Amino acid sequence: MTVKKLSVALDAKVARAAARSAARRGQTVSAWLNQAAANALAIEAGLAAVAAWEAEHGPLTDAELGAADRVLDERSSARKERRAS
Repeated sequence: MTVKKLSVALDAKVARAAARSAARRGQTVSAWLNQAAANALAIEAGLAAVAAWEAEHGPLTDAELGAADRVLDERSSARKERRAS
């Protein structure tokens, strides 16, 4: 993987919390920030995809949103179970 070095400024409280989180995960702060940025970009792309779908097909219904919530809940529970074992 090619990396690009950047200089960033963080609020002191955010920087301390990020450093603690990175340490808990056994990561460097740089790796933690990279993962946080990748997660934020994935969320942004997902929201854009939903907006594009809704522009073509109309807003998601309450039933569709409920089904999506159930899928996410199931996956979240499975992930927590894997971490616990």
